[in-house]
Amino acid sequence: MNQLKAGVVLNYAIIVLNILVGLIYTPYMLRTMGQSEYGLYSLVASVISYLTILDLGFGNAVIRYTAKFRAEGKQTEQYEMFGMFLILYTIIGIIAFVAGSVLYIHVDSIFGNTMTAYELDRARIMMSLMIFNVAVTFPFSIFGSIITAYENFVFAKSINIIRIILNTVVMICLLSMGYKAVAMVVVQTIFNLATLIINFLYCRYKLHIKIIFCRFKWQFLKEVAIYSFWIFLNIILDRVYWSSGQFILGAVVGTASVAVFAIAVHLAQMFMSFSTAISGVFLPKVTAMVARNDNKKEISDLFIRTGRIQYTVLSIILFGFITFGKSFINLWAGAEYIEAYIITVLFFISFLPDLIQNVGISILQARNQLKFRSLLYITIAIISFVLQYLLAQKWGIMGCAVAVAGALFFCNGLIMNIYYHKKQSLAITRFWKEIIKMSIVPIILSLLASYICHRVTLDTWPRLITAIVIFTMLYIPLFYKFSSNAEEKTLIINTIKRHK
Repeated sequence: MNQLKAGVVLNYAIIVLNILVGLIYTPYMLRTMGQSEYGLYSLVASVISYLTILDLGFGNAVIRYTAKFRAEGKQTEQYEMFGMFLILYTIIGIIAFVAGSVLYIHVDSIFGNTMTAYELDRARIMMSLMIFNVAVTFPFSIFGSIITAYENFVFAKSINIIRIILNTVVMICLLSMGYKAVAMVVVQTIFNLATLIINFLYCRYKLHIKIIFCRFKWQFLKEVAIYSFWIFLNIILDRVYWSSGQFILGAVVGTASVAVFAIAVHLAQMFMSFSTAISGVFLPKVTAMVARNDNKKEISDLFIRTGRIQYTVLSIILFGFITFGKSFINLWAGAEYIEAYIITVLFFISFLPDLIQNVGISILQARNQLKFRSLLYITIAIISFVLQYLLAQKWGIMGCAVAVAGALFFCNGLIMNIYYHKKQSLAITRFWKEIIKMSIVPIILSLLASYICHRVTLDTWPRLITAIVIFTMLYIPLFYKFSSNAEEKTLIINTIKRHK
């Protein structure tokens, strides 16, 4: 439990750190690199990210089955499983390298119509480095999954914090010396390799993990493959939603539109991280609960309790961004990125249902019942991909945004809620009644603040920060008074007392 609490706290520390980095480093990077160079980097990164689907969901399977074997006291089975996955990941790494090489060879045919010769040369350099990075990451990624399965969140998150700080400091120095996107990829590759090696050493000497290579247990591999297949489909979904838009815009419109879309995706992923900071540490716990006794009421209560906490955090960000987001982007990224405001709002709203219910994914994983969600999401993702291409040709960047947001809301806000209610026996009606009650004060306050902001020009950082501080000082006590329940109020009070 201490590791769970510490994991959540450190996750939020990482989020706060990323926000500080975003506020200070990102605008400096955007202005130093330029919109075209940043768009080029984002485009290449989005293309290479498709290679990550070769994980096939095995990373999550390592966490799930390690937690299961630990709950059942099966240590030898753990070590044999690690050996099997290490072999599989090594093979996948080789496949990733070959697939990446094919992409490298065909850079001209994919982006030749929208890129200059200089941009194509830069793209090739960055792509080769990223291909190497992905290929090496696969076999070593098992050790990060083992650390998560053993719930050693303090170590993992601490390494992440150190990595963020060092990466930012080094990049600021390099950007000031005139280096640009290629240097960013080099630095990321070096720090990624260092992290992989540290994770291996921690598993070897701290957790005393053993890797046993034995004859493949094909029946167990079949069970893992069935479980991982549905995770794999979700990985494809993430790539379609968060990478395909940049890929399509790069091929149809150009690198400038990719840069604007990438900013919206970056903000959406930061918004997402506030939710996954909580849910991300619950898979081992939920798996153990299901393995011992799949108490539907207990799990449903956990689903609602966690969802309320997630909404408490996300609601102030959502309504705050709706109120102040346009002024923020104008000051932070520049007027040329202002279109990212509408796109970001669309992403925030459409993805909110999933973010406050993503413990449900852990529940499905623990019950090994991801089939419906995965089939639904992959179907909608394919439809979304086609719509993104068609709408991008007609309406450019906004066409892509509408296709992504519409698909997300249809899946998360409607279909999955029906499934959770009908098939997983989760108290969805009670969940949304509580969320709606929690939303009354934020909606009223946001409307009033927006009305006032239309009559006040927030064109400087002091004015914007003052407005946000006033909004926050009103929001927090009102939300505490009218939107929080007794358990949450007690949790807040106890947390404050512990830190006095």
